Amino acid sequence: KLHSFHLIFHNRDNVEWSEEQEASARSKVQENSSQLLPQDKQEEYEVNAKRYWDDFYKIHENGFFKDRHWLFTEFPELAPNRNPSQNGDSVHEFGNKEESNNEGLGSCENGHCSLETGAENQLNLIKITPKICTKDLAAQKYSELNHSDGGYPGSSASYRILEVGCGAGNTVFPILQTNNDPGLFVYCCDFSTTAVDLVQNNAEYDSSRCFAFVHDLCDDQSPFPMPDESLDVVILIFVLSAILPEKMQCIVNRLSRLLKPGGMILLRDYGRYDLAQLRFKKGQCLSDNFYVRGDGTRVYFFTQDELDGLFTTAGLEKIQNLVDRRLQVNRGKQMTMYRVWIQCKYRKPAAPPL
Repeated sequence: KLHSFHLIFHNRDNVEWSEEQEASARSKVQENSSQLLPQDKQEEYEVNAKRYWDDFYKIHENGFFKDRHWLFTEFPELAPNRNPSQNGDSVHEFGNKEESNNEGLGSCENGHCSLETGAENQLNLIKITPKICTKDLAAQKYSELNHSDGGYPGSSASYRILEVGCGAGNTVFPILQTNNDPGLFVYCCDFSTTAVDLVQNNAEYDSSRCFAFVHDLCDDQSPFPMPDESLDVVILIFVLSAILPEKMQCIVNRLSRLLKPGGMILLRDYGRYDLAQLRFKKGQCLSDNFYVRGDGTRVYFFTQDELDGLFTTAGLEKIQNLVDRRLQVNRGKQMTMYRVWIQCKYRKPAAPPL
């Protein structure tokens, strides 16, 4: 069942929690995490993680997450006239009222709380064409590109972006449509073969500007198609939270190696005590602040300090690390709830620190 929420207050970082609200949220988390899943069950969710996400995209295809046109307000680094934020902790207002309303709320289903609303998809970017693209064909195409394009796809580009965990392309296609920089090349990967097929079969997919590939972030032997220090931007939108917490640092280390000096990682993900965390029932908790949804996919809820630790340990410097709290009300149930997201920008130093 889908529950829609209506925004009654929208102001980044200005929705302060009282001590009572914080205590109430902490109490709910203590309650729903008091009974952990048995270890054998936890291992099953790790081993079968790819299958659960494949199933998710087979069911929802490109219909669950809407295209993220708010990206360019929050992350101007992705827009054609790039103007990277120098004052990372400043609080950005959305460009206009309609955009801010569209940015925010979406719906919750089976533990997945989408960020966007249906109104945001007015541009109707998702058009599936009857093109067959199996994993083998993708690998063959990758091999051909490697030989014909100076060693790797996008090698002649002047500005390279990688989106990790691209899903059905709800970030990639807005970037390709909005950013007409001839020097732009966008890579996108997911460990769900179904998701990558959805991207490659989209009418907007242009192999001269984009390369989608299957990649398992948790497998450090799984190669990337581009060399180290070749990327200007790595995008992580609601992706790191789906990974086993013990593996997060290795993954951030690997991604930071792909950045050019001065390159940036852009992240938006679930924050501690987000309504999605508070809604979990007892028996769905895997470890502290890490849960399994009803469909077998998993999610972690971060603090700012945890993310800062991951990125600075990988040698990156903080540009932005802020909490975005939104007050929402479910008018049907007369309930007030909070969405809590964390947004980060971390940069690779231009020269190695002494």
